[in-house]
Amino acid sequence: MSRAALLVLADGRFPAGGHAHSGGAEAAVKAGRITSAASLQDFCRGRLHTAGLLAGALAAAAVLGAEPRELDAAADARTPSPALRAAARRLGRQLMRAARACWPSDELDALAAEFPKGAHQPVVLGLAARAAGLAPGDAAYCAAYESVSGPATATVRLLGLDPFDATGVLARLAPELDRVVDRAVTAARQVSDEGTDALPAGSGPLLETGAEWHAAWPVRLFAS
Repeated sequence: MSRAALLVLADGRFPAGGHAHSGGAEAAVKAGRITSAASLQDFCRGRLHTAGLLAGALAAAAVLGAEPRELDAAADARTPSPALRAAARRLGRQLMRAARACWPSDELDALAAEFPKGAHQPVVLGLAARAAGLAPGDAAYCAAYESVSGPATATVRLLGLDPFDATGVLARLAPELDRVVDRAVTAARQVSDEGTDALPAGSGPLLETGAEWHAAWPVRLFAS
């Protein structure tokens, strides 16, 4: 297939449910850790090098043909927060619906049957990219970019942040995103020889604790 499929998969208007999630930004805003474009950039940088790196590696490994069940278990093991695991599976279920409509695939069908409540979103993303004929790096770029674009978009609503400033944050992080994708694909290629222990396991404790705090709120703008 055409590599232009990447534009469809990475488009923020792709109906995969990401618009309902802030990537931890809502909790960080309420805790006072995001107050401006500068602190948003710090938040996104930390998220990129932890959750973004892992998501990119999982997605790339799925494109390379790693066993999806093993990748899903690896994602679970690297996500201590029950709230984040639940959010990842909700997003995976929604992405699965959209991906199967766009790129019908026996592998997507099999994963949907095995995980009726949803597999982790990066695993589904990788299989969707594989079904679309995309490369491991394409999937890693999509996953890593989503890890920072979600919080940047959310802060426009949460803080009334200028959209130009939020987009500027993403542009300034672009060189780091390139490096993260390279690391993610390198790790993904090692999975065939070393198993899922080769996948990154960077820690983001404030993301984890913030997700649990956020999940207990009686009223919230975003699902996570």
